Amino acid sequence: MKRDGHIHTPYCPHGSTDTLIHYIEKAIAENFTDITFTEHAPLPQGFTDPTPDKDSGMNPDYLMPYFNELKQLQTKYEHDIRIRIGLEVDYIAGFEKETTLFLNKYGQYLDDAILSVHFLRWQDTYVCIDYSAETFLAFADKVGSIEDVYTLYYNTVLQSIHANLGRYKPKRIGHPSLVHKFQLAHNVKIDDTERLQQVLTEMKEHGFELDLNSAGLSKTFCKEPSPPFPLIEFAKSIHLPYVFGSDAHTVVDLHQHYNVILPK
Repeated sequence: MKRDGHIHTPYCPHGSTDTLIHYIEKAIAENFTDITFTEHAPLPQGFTDPTPDKDSGMNPDYLMPYFNELKQLQTKYEHDIRIRIGLEVDYIAGFEKETTLFLNKYGQYLDDAILSVHFLRWQDTYVCIDYSAETFLAFADKVGSIEDVYTLYYNTVLQSIHANLGRYKPKRIGHPSLVHKFQLAHNVKIDDTERLQQVLTEMKEHGFELDLNSAGLSKTFCKEPSPPFPLIEFAKSIHLPYVFGSDAHTVVDLHQHYNVILPK
Protein backbone atom coordinates (compact mmCIF):
# COMPACT_ATOMS: atom_id res chain seq x y z
CA MET A 1 0.00 0.00 0.00
CA LYS A 2 1.26 3.47 -0.93
CA ARG A 3 -0.43 5.99 1.33
CA ASP A 4 -0.42 9.75 1.91
CA GLY A 5 -2.42 10.54 5.03
CA HIS A 6 -2.06 14.33 5.32
CA ILE A 7 -3.42 16.36 2.40
CA HIS A 8 -5.07 19.78 2.35
CA THR A 9 -7.64 21.05 -0.13
CA PRO A 10 -9.21 24.11 -1.76
CA TYR A 11 -11.32 24.39 1.40
CA CYS A 12 -8.17 25.56 3.21
CA PRO A 13 -8.31 29.36 3.62
CA HIS A 14 -4.51 29.65 3.48
CA GLY A 15 -4.00 27.02 0.78
CA SER A 16 -4.57 26.98 -2.98
CA THR A 17 -7.52 26.62 -5.33
CA ASP A 18 -6.23 23.32 -6.74
CA THR A 19 -9.21 21.02 -7.10
CA LEU A 20 -9.81 17.80 -5.22
CA ILE A 21 -9.92 15.95 -8.53
CA HIS A 22 -6.49 17.35 -9.41
CA TYR A 23 -5.09 15.95 -6.14
CA ILE A 24 -6.77 12.58 -6.65
CA GLU A 25 -5.64 12.13 -10.24
CA LYS A 26 -2.07 13.03 -9.37
CA ALA A 27 -2.15 10.47 -6.55
CA ILE A 28 -3.41 7.80 -8.95
CA ALA A 29 -0.78 8.73 -11.53
CA GLU A 30 1.93 8.32 -8.89
CA ASN A 31 0.57 4.89 -7.89
CA PHE A 32 -0.77 5.86 -4.50
CA THR A 33 -3.49 3.51 -3.35
CA ASP A 34 -4.72 5.31 -0.23
CA ILE A 35 -5.05 9.02 0.56
CA THR A 36 -6.65 11.07 3.32
CA PHE A 37 -7.81 14.62 2.87
CA THR A 38 -7.21 16.29 6.23
CA GLU A 39 -8.43 19.85 5.93
CA HIS A 40 -7.90 22.16 8.89
CA ALA A 41 -11.03 21.82 10.99
CA PRO A 42 -12.89 24.97 12.00
CA LEU A 43 -11.31 26.41 15.12
CA PRO A 44 -13.18 25.87 18.40
CA GLN A 45 -16.13 28.09 19.16
CA GLY A 46 -14.98 31.03 21.25
CA PHE A 47 -11.35 30.82 20.17
CA THR A 48 -9.93 33.87 18.40
CA ASP A 49 -7.43 33.02 15.68
CA PRO A 50 -4.28 35.04 16.49
CA THR A 51 -2.99 35.05 12.89
CA PRO A 52 -3.34 38.33 10.95
CA ASP A 53 -5.71 36.94 8.32
CA LYS A 54 -7.53 34.67 10.77
CA ASP A 55 -7.31 31.86 8.24
CA SER A 56 -5.97 28.94 10.28
CA GLY A 57 -9.14 26.85 10.13
CA MET A 58 -11.89 26.06 7.66
CA ASN A 59 -14.99 28.22 7.53
CA PRO A 60 -17.62 26.19 9.44
CA ASP A 61 -20.12 26.85 6.64
CA TYR A 62 -17.96 24.79 4.29
CA LEU A 63 -17.72 21.74 6.52
CA MET A 64 -20.72 19.79 5.19
CA PRO A 65 -20.00 20.72 1.55
CA TYR A 66 -16.46 19.40 2.14
CA PHE A 67 -17.78 16.10 3.47
CA ASN A 68 -20.37 15.81 0.73
CA GLU A 69 -17.95 16.51 -2.11
CA LEU A 70 -15.49 13.95 -0.79
CA LYS A 71 -18.26 11.39 -0.38
CA GLN A 72 -19.14 11.81 -4.05
CA LEU A 73 -15.49 11.48 -5.06
CA GLN A 74 -15.11 8.32 -2.98
CA THR A 75 -17.80 6.76 -5.15
CA LYS A 76 -16.43 8.14 -8.40
CA TYR A 77 -12.92 6.79 -7.78
CA GLU A 78 -13.74 3.71 -5.71
CA HIS A 79 -12.11 1.37 -8.24
CA ASP A 80 -8.96 3.49 -8.58
CA ILE A 81 -7.93 4.63 -5.11
CA ARG A 82 -9.10 4.61 -1.50
CA ILE A 83 -10.09 8.13 -0.45
CA ARG A 84 -10.51 8.78 3.25
CA ILE A 85 -12.46 11.74 4.55
CA GLY A 86 -10.51 13.43 7.33
CA LEU A 87 -9.71 16.58 9.23
CA GLU A 88 -6.66 18.03 10.90
CA VAL A 89 -8.02 19.04 14.29
CA ASP A 90 -6.21 21.56 16.46
CA TYR A 91 -5.54 20.76 20.08
CA ILE A 92 -5.78 24.11 21.86
CA ALA A 93 -5.17 24.07 25.60
CA GLY A 94 -8.24 25.40 27.39
CA PHE A 95 -10.63 24.51 24.56
CA GLU A 96 -10.94 20.79 25.17
CA LYS A 97 -14.68 20.98 25.86
CA GLU A 98 -15.39 22.90 22.65
CA THR A 99 -13.23 20.51 20.62
CA THR A 100 -15.02 17.52 22.10
CA LEU A 101 -18.42 19.01 21.22
CA PHE A 102 -17.23 19.59 17.66
CA LEU A 103 -15.95 16.02 17.32
CA ASN A 104 -19.12 14.59 18.84
CA LYS A 105 -21.11 16.42 16.17
CA TYR A 106 -18.96 15.75 13.12
CA GLY A 107 -16.86 12.70 13.98
CA GLN A 108 -19.44 10.43 12.35
CA TYR A 109 -18.41 11.80 8.95
CA LEU A 110 -14.71 11.01 9.38
CA ASP A 111 -12.75 8.02 8.16
CA ASP A 112 -9.48 9.35 9.54
CA ALA A 113 -8.16 12.39 11.42
CA ILE A 114 -5.04 14.09 12.76
CA LEU A 115 -4.61 15.94 16.05
CA SER A 116 -2.04 18.73 15.83
CA VAL A 117 -0.63 21.51 17.97
CA HIS A 118 -0.23 24.81 16.11
CA PHE A 119 -1.24 27.17 18.92
CA LEU A 120 0.49 27.66 22.25
CA ARG A 121 -1.00 29.37 25.29
CA TRP A 122 1.04 31.76 27.40
CA GLN A 123 -0.56 33.80 30.19
CA ASP A 124 -4.02 33.51 28.63
CA THR A 125 -2.88 34.61 25.18
CA TYR A 126 -2.30 32.34 22.19
CA VAL A 127 0.20 32.33 19.35
CA CYS A 128 0.37 30.29 16.15
CA ILE A 129 3.96 29.07 16.37
CA ASP A 130 4.29 28.06 12.73
CA TYR A 131 2.92 31.27 11.22
CA SER A 132 6.22 33.10 10.63
CA ALA A 133 9.78 33.31 11.87
CA GLU A 134 9.08 36.82 13.18
CA THR A 135 6.08 35.62 15.19
CA PHE A 136 8.06 32.69 16.58
CA LEU A 137 11.00 34.86 17.66
CA ALA A 138 8.73 37.48 19.24
CA PHE A 139 6.96 34.73 21.18
CA ALA A 140 10.31 33.36 22.38
CA ASP A 141 11.20 36.80 23.73
CA LYS A 142 7.87 36.96 25.49
CA VAL A 143 8.13 33.48 27.01
CA GLY A 144 11.79 33.85 27.93
CA SER A 145 13.86 31.87 25.44
CA ILE A 146 13.77 29.53 22.46
CA GLU A 147 14.24 26.62 24.84
CA ASP A 148 11.21 27.75 26.85
CA VAL A 149 9.10 27.68 23.67
CA TYR A 150 10.29 24.14 22.99
CA THR A 151 9.39 23.10 26.53
CA LEU A 152 5.94 24.66 26.27
CA TYR A 153 5.38 23.04 22.88
CA TYR A 154 6.25 19.52 23.98
CA ASN A 155 4.23 19.90 27.17
CA THR A 156 1.25 20.89 25.03
CA VAL A 157 1.72 17.95 22.64
CA LEU A 158 1.76 15.63 25.66
CA GLN A 159 -1.45 17.30 26.89
CA SER A 160 -3.00 16.58 23.51
CA ILE A 161 -2.13 12.91 23.82
CA HIS A 162 -3.72 12.65 27.26
CA ALA A 163 -6.71 14.95 26.70
CA ASN A 164 -10.18 13.44 26.84
CA LEU A 165 -11.75 14.58 23.58
CA GLY A 166 -14.40 11.89 23.39
CA ARG A 167 -14.94 8.85 21.21
CA TYR A 168 -13.98 10.61 17.97
CA LYS A 169 -10.63 11.92 19.15
CA PRO A 170 -8.12 11.62 16.28
CA LYS A 171 -5.70 8.72 16.58
CA ARG A 172 -2.77 10.27 14.73
CA ILE A 173 -0.56 13.01 16.16
CA GLY A 174 0.47 15.60 13.57
CA HIS A 175 4.05 16.74 12.93
CA PRO A 176 5.26 16.32 16.55
CA SER A 177 8.37 18.47 16.04
CA LEU A 178 6.62 21.44 14.42
CA VAL A 179 8.51 23.65 16.88
CA HIS A 180 11.58 23.05 14.67
CA LYS A 181 10.02 24.93 11.72
CA PHE A 182 12.13 28.05 12.29
CA GLN A 183 15.24 26.43 13.74
CA LEU A 184 17.49 27.90 11.06
CA ALA A 185 16.05 31.36 11.71
CA HIS A 186 16.81 31.45 15.43
CA ASN A 187 19.86 29.18 15.02
CA VAL A 188 19.81 28.15 18.68
CA LYS A 189 20.98 24.57 19.08
CA ILE A 190 18.62 22.71 21.36
CA ASP A 191 18.92 19.01 22.00
CA ASP A 192 15.32 17.94 22.40
CA THR A 193 15.94 14.29 21.60
CA GLU A 194 14.72 13.10 25.00
CA ARG A 195 11.55 15.16 24.79
CA LEU A 196 10.75 13.82 21.34
CA GLN A 197 11.46 10.29 22.47
CA GLN A 198 9.10 10.90 25.38
CA VAL A 199 6.37 12.14 23.04
CA LEU A 200 6.79 9.20 20.66
CA THR A 201 6.82 6.72 23.52
CA GLU A 202 3.64 8.21 24.99
CA MET A 203 2.03 7.97 21.58
CA LYS A 204 2.94 4.31 21.39
CA GLU A 205 1.71 3.57 24.91
CA HIS A 206 -1.64 5.26 24.32
CA GLY A 207 -2.40 3.73 20.93
CA PHE A 208 -1.68 6.66 18.61
CA GLU A 209 -0.16 6.77 15.15
CA LEU A 210 2.60 9.12 14.03
CA ASP A 211 2.14 11.61 11.20
CA LEU A 212 5.45 11.07 9.37
CA ASN A 213 5.42 14.54 7.91
CA SER A 214 7.70 15.49 5.03
CA ALA A 215 6.73 19.16 4.58
CA GLY A 216 9.57 20.57 6.68
CA LEU A 217 12.14 19.38 4.17
CA SER A 218 10.91 22.12 1.84
CA LYS A 219 10.66 24.86 4.49
CA THR A 220 13.41 27.49 4.28
CA PHE A 221 14.17 27.56 8.00
CA CYS A 222 13.57 23.87 8.78
CA LYS A 223 15.06 21.50 6.18
CA GLU A 224 14.03 18.31 7.98
CA PRO A 225 10.95 16.11 8.31
CA SER A 226 8.84 15.88 11.44
CA PRO A 227 10.06 14.11 13.40
CA PRO A 228 13.72 14.40 12.31
CA PHE A 229 15.33 11.38 10.68
CA PRO A 230 16.96 9.96 13.87
CA LEU A 231 13.59 10.11 15.61
CA ILE A 232 11.91 8.39 12.67
CA GLU A 233 14.30 5.52 13.32
CA PHE A 234 13.47 5.66 17.03
CA ALA A 235 9.75 5.49 16.20
CA LYS A 236 10.37 2.42 14.08
CA SER A 237 12.46 0.85 16.84
CA ILE A 238 9.58 1.06 19.33
CA HIS A 239 7.10 -0.14 16.67
CA LEU A 240 5.08 3.05 16.72
CA PRO A 241 2.59 2.91 13.84
CA TYR A 242 3.15 5.69 11.34
CA VAL A 243 1.51 7.13 8.23
CA PHE A 244 3.41 9.20 5.68
CA GLY A 245 1.98 12.69 5.25
CA SER A 246 3.05 15.23 2.66
CA ASP A 247 0.99 17.98 4.33
CA ALA A 248 0.43 19.30 0.81
CA HIS A 249 -1.44 22.57 0.44
CA THR A 250 -0.98 22.53 -3.36
CA VAL A 251 -0.98 19.74 -5.91
CA VAL A 252 2.68 20.47 -6.67
CA ASP A 253 3.57 19.53 -3.09
CA LEU A 254 1.50 16.35 -3.04
CA HIS A 255 3.60 13.34 -1.92
CA GLN A 256 6.67 15.60 -1.58
CA HIS A 257 9.81 13.72 -0.46
CA TYR A 258 7.98 10.39 -0.15
CA ASN A 259 10.99 8.43 -1.40
CA VAL A 260 13.29 10.32 0.95
CA ILE A 261 11.16 9.57 4.01
CA LEU A 262 10.36 6.00 2.98
CA PRO A 263 13.17 4.88 0.66
CA LYS A 264 12.63 1.67 -1.25
